[in-house]
Amino acid sequence: MMSMQMNEAEGSVKVAEWQQTYYAHDSGIQSGATTMRDDEGTEYSAKKYAVTTTLVENPTEMEAQYTLTRAQRVRAAMFPETLVEGEAVLSTQTDPGQQTNVQRLAEPSQLLKTAIVHLINYQDDAELATRAVPELTKLLADDDAVVVNKAAMIVNQLTRKEASRRVLMQSPQMVAAVVRAMQNTGDMETARCAASILHSLSHQREGLLAIFKSGGIPALVRMLSSPMESVLFYAITTLHNLLLHQEGAKMAVRLADGLQRMVPLLKKSNPKFLAITTDCLQLLSYGNQESKLIILANGGPEGLVFIMRNYNYEKLLWTTSRVLKVLSVCPSNKPAIVEAGGMQALGQHLTGSSQRLTQNCLWTLRNLSDAATKQEGLDGLLQVLVGQLGSDDVNMLTCATGILSNLTCNNSRNKTLVTQCGGVEALIHAVLRAGEKEDVAEPAVCALRHLTSRHQDAELAQNAVRLHYGIPAIVKLLGQPHYWPVVKATVGLIRNLALCPVNQAPLRDAGAIPRLVNLLLKAHQDTQRHASSSQQTYQDGVRMEEIVEGCTGALHILARDPVNRGEIASMQTIPLFVQLLYSYVENVKRVSAGVLCELALDKQSAEMIDAEGASAPLMELLHSNNEGIATYAAAVLFRISEDKSSDYRKRVSVELTHSLFKHDPAAWEMAHNAVPMQAAYLADELDGGYPPYGYSDLGVDGMPLEAEMHEQYMPEMAYDPRQAYPEPL
Repeated sequence: MMSMQMNEAEGSVKVAEWQQTYYAHDSGIQSGATTMRDDEGTEYSAKKYAVTTTLVENPTEMEAQYTLTRAQRVRAAMFPETLVEGEAVLSTQTDPGQQTNVQRLAEPSQLLKTAIVHLINYQDDAELATRAVPELTKLLADDDAVVVNKAAMIVNQLTRKEASRRVLMQSPQMVAAVVRAMQNTGDMETARCAASILHSLSHQREGLLAIFKSGGIPALVRMLSSPMESVLFYAITTLHNLLLHQEGAKMAVRLADGLQRMVPLLKKSNPKFLAITTDCLQLLSYGNQESKLIILANGGPEGLVFIMRNYNYEKLLWTTSRVLKVLSVCPSNKPAIVEAGGMQALGQHLTGSSQRLTQNCLWTLRNLSDAATKQEGLDGLLQVLVGQLGSDDVNMLTCATGILSNLTCNNSRNKTLVTQCGGVEALIHAVLRAGEKEDVAEPAVCALRHLTSRHQDAELAQNAVRLHYGIPAIVKLLGQPHYWPVVKATVGLIRNLALCPVNQAPLRDAGAIPRLVNLLLKAHQDTQRHASSSQQTYQDGVRMEEIVEGCTGALHILARDPVNRGEIASMQTIPLFVQLLYSYVENVKRVSAGVLCELALDKQSAEMIDAEGASAPLMELLHSNNEGIATYAAAVLFRISEDKSSDYRKRVSVELTHSLFKHDPAAWEMAHNAVPMQAAYLADELDGGYPPYGYSDLGVDGMPLEAEMHEQYMPEMAYDPRQAYPEPL
């Protein structure tokens, strides 16, 4: 009783102090005095203030009423709860869209009052939860299923308010009890409430840690097999939050066989649910090869491709494309995605409005494309890619050129289609725009090399390069600074272009011959420098022996032109070509014998070849198992022996007859008559050339994942991406 009286006395004193402090000053409310503003530039100035005039019969009487009810109006505006129910208050508001001064003054007090109420309620919620937690924890462990259900429902209600939710997540015993109740109950409603509780807690880091420490992840993974949709949603969303923000969650989900439970969920039909599920798969598989293989073993590629083909919800398509991008650098998943129709499904989304989806699809297609060189039904994709070569986006250009390079590799149908839909011109423009960007220049040149060889429209493509002014730009790529993969691809392209007789003069005018000779000398010097060691000479991942072979092969085709032949011989190349006959690389022997075969058509060059002592190695090469080498060697020997004595010619004739032509008189007759060998006769040999090599694949995980490809190189090697992808968003 005494404390109540003291509280009342203290309250009276505070009210008196407040009145003395604030009511001693005239605010204008009591006296009716107006507030003056001199600044006419403000919104309250006379020029901008809207005045509404109300006509009344007795203005004096109305003014008196306003004066008498002023305090009542202030109280109604600032403390509406103090009004007696049904009491009418005279309003001075004449325009409903314009607040009175009193109403404006009342707003801060109402906001303060609301904040105080919320603070009181927050404190009440926290105190209530603190008192209830111990008892509710016991009830959640009760043997009676009905009791557990009711307790779970109460806890679920408590998690709806922030204060009580924080109290709950600070109790490890409570969180553990919820987890146990969820995994032990046979009642679906109890499981739903428990899953909902964990879902609510997972929105704060403290809650995520509590769930993780209480063993919630294995329990949530088990809930992924629940027949109730709401339980599934709560479980996958909570796991998603854990994977995103809780350290150690990924490993815990993997150990709990989470991937084996998640992949079958791809058969669900709710797009938003699928978006969360696919994002979980991406988080778990990124940088983890074992996870990628588990996804494969559970039919993941087929489910992901189905989503890309049949849904149009952008977020779902984006998250799914991210999973496919991660899987596309896995050697085991790559063919599975392609076989499931992944190339066609991803190609559907290259022309949409979502930039992030388009970019993901392009990167994924680029990774998959070297495994899809034999895939059919890609006509539409190829046409879209040719169109995208006109893009100014360097990433899009990088991907489009890389995909086209791979899809035209050893696939004559794709080569013909790309050639017919303007691919040559588009690729030349891409090369011109690429400048020093090797990631664009290399695949673009590789694609052009493919288009200019071994298909029905190859000659059309060879002519198109010249007609679209591509030869000078291509030859320029042979200059400094050397990026050897680009140089290697360019050398092969020049060789193909030289197969067209009309291109011989433009290639010469562009300076192709001296550049090829200089490259040949540099590469040969590098190989000689390292000849003493058993290691091969690599630069930028390219063996210098490949550059030697490529340059010699290109000069061989260029030497078919008489003017070119003279220019090549004048650059003192014959001693080098003779030296290359001793190479340990069989293909180098073949191309060097080939270029000598062409040069020997000129009498002066034939004499120089003989003077360099070529007869001895050529005699050895007659016994080669490689028909191309033996045939070239025979032709060179015959040509350099024409001016020799009859005894020398007879000796050469006998050697040729016994070593090479005893089973093939027609071939000897052709060589004997000094008829230049037709291009068709050696076409297959000439298309074969470079020994196997590959590009290391720097995959989405930022680590090399694919070994070098050791397959027959037919100057068309699938272009493997080396681009590392950014971290997931």
